[in-house]
Amino acid sequence: MNEDVREVLTDCDQSMVKSLDAFRRELTRIRTGRANLAILDGVRVEYYGSLTPLNQVAALTVADPRLITVKPWDKSLVSLIEKAIMISDIGLTPGSDGELIRLPIPPLTGERRKELVKQVRRIAEEAKIAVRNCRRDANDLLKSVESLPEDDLARGRKSVQDKTDDFVKQIDDIADVKEKEILEV
Repeated sequence: MNEDVREVLTDCDQSMVKSLDAFRRELTRIRTGRANLAILDGVRVEYYGSLTPLNQVAALTVADPRLITVKPWDKSLVSLIEKAIMISDIGLTPGSDGELIRLPIPPLTGERRKELVKQVRRIAEEAKIAVRNCRRDANDLLKSVESLPEDDLARGRKSVQDKTDDFVKQIDDIADVKEKEILEV
């Protein structure tokens, strides 16, 4: 295979892997009814004038399947952490004893489960669009390569399409697993 085609395919593959990784990260933020520290990834706490990730100012633990505990390293941060969790819109209400913050994970209602499944499908569709955009970019690059024989162009486009199909299938499989997790009572 032509060196230019190989380079385009490598770039395409790297872009698609990044899209898949971003999709996985996005899914970890969706609550499933079980305690999962990843739902706190987006929480930022005002600490010495800057927004700091929660895991850098406190110890986070999953105490049991329905409870996350947050132990700030500095007790003066308890109220700031509670406030940050409340405004983060993750659907959890913190409870504190002055030293330890407890985040009970409420069971999901049937209606909420359906909303979360729709959210998973929307995120999966966005990830598929990102993968298809990588395909389009790769095909455009292949077309722009001067002096590329027609058969190399055709093979390159077929390889790009095969990669696209593979990544779309991976996205569908991951989304199906997440949906089952959400719908599991």
